Amino acid sequence: MIPPIASRFVAGETPAEALEYTRDLNQRNVNVILNLLGEHYHERGPADEDAEVYLRLLEDIERSDLSACVSVKPSQVGLDVGTHVYRDNMERIADAADDTFVWIDMEDHTTTDATLDLFEQLTLEHDGGVGVCVQANLKRTKEDLERLADLPGKVRLVKGAYDEPPELAYKEKERVNAAYREYLEFMFEEFDGGIAVGSHDPAMIEYATELHDEYGTDFEIQMLMGVREDAQMELAEEYEVWQYVPYGGKWMSYFYRRAMERKENLLFAARAVLGR
Repeated sequence: MIPPIASRFVAGETPAEALEYTRDLNQRNVNVILNLLGEHYHERGPADEDAEVYLRLLEDIERSDLSACVSVKPSQVGLDVGTHVYRDNMERIADAADDTFVWIDMEDHTTTDATLDLFEQLTLEHDGGVGVCVQANLKRTKEDLERLADLPGKVRLVKGAYDEPPELAYKEKERVNAAYREYLEFMFEEFDGGIAVGSHDPAMIEYATELHDEYGTDFEIQMLMGVREDAQMELAEEYEVWQYVPYGGKWMSYFYRRAMERKENLLFAARAVLGR
């Protein structure tokens, strides 16, 4: 059982708990992106096992009336084992998703080419039923967006959380913010919908809504479970909002990252430990 201190950021250890959380969130007009926790497997066995969990999760979603989809990390389904393992498992997941959208998460810069290459293949094969994430801090992202602009599917723009080499990524917060705004404008102008604004930054969300008003391009807002949830509920009254919801037995390291990355998260964890 996940302790209350972690349940703010993780929706349980089992698919049943995650789906129940999804049902509750749907009632508040927020859609859910489910992610089974796990990454960086170096043997095929665990990668195949997690792929099987996603196949069963897709069956559960498609038997329900839930507004939910899934998001998969490449290293979770075999990229660190070999590109062929990653392709085999992602193809199985995409093939099984009849009416459920499948996101491919983006990891560090060493995975970008393999991730985008497979996304392009799968989203064309599945009539746009696959999405991918790109990171504004990477200097290559403008060229990647130009490549993705005419493809079906969706693209999630995030600022980027990995500690990338300075020759490949912008390191200053102001420069990353400027790149994020630049890429948002490009996407709203050049994309035919399918834009996912993956940010908790009120300034970026406000800019996206302004661009939507200007260009009329369809978009959605995506935020993490446990972060600015009041804002998520408010935004859902007017815009399409998706919450990224992790679950599974490997919750400890994920919770630690969430607790440490923002001062308010750390305060929340400290208060919970102290019982205040």
